[in-house]
Amino acid sequence: MLKMLILFTAMSAITLGGCENKSNNIKSENKKESGEIVNMDNLDKATFGSGCFWCTEAIFENLNGVHSVVSGYAGGHVLNPTYEEVCAGKTGHAEVTQFTYDPSIISYDELLEVFWKTHDPTTMNRQGNDVGPQYRSVIFYHNDEQKQLAEKYKAELDKSGAWDNPIITEISPLTNYFPAENYHQDYYNNNPNQGYCAFVIAPKLEKFKKVFKDKLRK
Repeated sequence: MLKMLILFTAMSAITLGGCENKSNNIKSENKKESGEIVNMDNLDKATFGSGCFWCTEAIFENLNGVHSVVSGYAGGHVLNPTYEEVCAGKTGHAEVTQFTYDPSIISYDELLEVFWKTHDPTTMNRQGNDVGPQYRSVIFYHNDEQKQLAEKYKAELDKSGAWDNPIITEISPLTNYFPAENYHQDYYNNNPNQGYCAFVIAPKLEKFKKVFKDKLRK
């Protein structure tokens, strides 16, 4: 409990400034979401890996300002890898979640806060019982501004002593990103009674919603 209090205090104290990511805007036609017209030209992208992408997807798709969430693979050396190849740990890919978001509603700073508060960034190639390089903690940045913000946040958190061990989160440019197979998309919502979803994701999601209730979709 003390460590969690220190972590939340440290994160609240870190001031990173707004991130507009104008060089990373997604150019496409406007679309309607839940009765609301969304200007796709105003949306940016972010890509994080924090263990099993089913967990990461379930968390970030609940954030207000996040419009689409896609589970995938990034950072490896094999083209169009399959889930089985990535799980074998030989392609170099990490399981990631890539999403589009509206920076006028939720900033990259806030996304980083959610990222670091919802997994353990001190364990090498592991999150809980999920072990392997595909489960590494990683931020794949889309531009220099994202890189600078991620590196600053990581350094400040390390200095704060929020964790007993140093943060080993990888911060790398986005390379070789591929969407995962269709059955991985929106996995938790489609399979809430599956064992991993019920016993691993559901408790984590419940805790997340309590901590970030002010940032959830209405």
